[in-house]
Amino acid sequence: MRALRYERFGGPEVLREAEVPDPVPGPDETLVRVEAAGVNFGDIKQIAGEHTEGPHAPEGPLPRIPGMEVAGRTADGRRVLGYLPQGGYAARAVVADRDLVMLPDEVDAGAALAVLVQGLTAWHLLRSIARIRPGESVVVHSAAGGTGSLAVQLAREYGAGRVIATASRDDRRAVALGLGADAAVDGAAEGYRERVLDANRGRPVDVVLDAVGGPVLDAALDVLAPLGRLVTYGASARRPAAPVDPGRLALRSVGVAGFWLLPLLAAHGAGGKALTELLDLTARGRLRPLVGAEYDLGRARDAHEALLGRRNKGKLILRP
Repeated sequence: MRALRYERFGGPEVLREAEVPDPVPGPDETLVRVEAAGVNFGDIKQIAGEHTEGPHAPEGPLPRIPGMEVAGRTADGRRVLGYLPQGGYAARAVVADRDLVMLPDEVDAGAALAVLVQGLTAWHLLRSIARIRPGESVVVHSAAGGTGSLAVQLAREYGAGRVIATASRDDRRAVALGLGADAAVDGAAEGYRERVLDANRGRPVDVVLDAVGGPVLDAALDVLAPLGRLVTYGASARRPAAPVDPGRLALRSVGVAGFWLLPLLAAHGAGGKALTELLDLTARGRLRPLVGAEYDLGRARDAHEALLGRRNKGKLILRP
């Protein structure tokens, strides 16, 4: 079968197309004929060698086939969506049954892939970690990105009283407003507090979802209301945040939590009520995943470079 793999760690340039044997499913696994594979930063980290150790690292020697998200059909014709630790950049992939869900006919492959890793992340940020309550105000950083754009919509769906988006450019702020944010502001650390409080009509906020880290995380702590929660799930700034003083949290009765989806998937699988709910919301038009460019499998390097350069808007997918 046709596949894309890497024989050494590095950047997009290490990806090579190859003909490889079809994978063989084992017990409690299903072979999927891949209609489309999702592209995300986890794939880039895999081929860069950043996730080579630990319980969530890819297994087996090089060469490896990257790719954690696939949409396609089973041998008996069922449309499915599935998560896998690696192996998605190929014409066929093996997915554990617990990581596989039926795909509604109303949801195309691109939209489905957009709600798999990013959608599950947004769901757990709001439901499992922040435990959003109706009427609460929510700030979503990087609100035009894959996870952020879904978090804006889900916050609205779950009854947020006011949703404030942050993004670095006017066009990205316009995207967030189009998805239902009540206000959109520049997310830079300098002047952050004044902009966010002004967007929330002078009041502190209940929930902040942070994918930026660094000085932005530190600034976000200052906008939390009593019993407010900040959830950090990324560090795109690639700068360390100032140490969080527990006394600072206790004095203002606020909390900080972290989230990473992969340990949760390893423990419980991707299938289940959260992903089913996300696909149902998408099928009913209540959730609008942002779907970007499509690439032939052989152009995966271009897709990775677009993602690294943040030139994309919406989910990038590969067609094998």
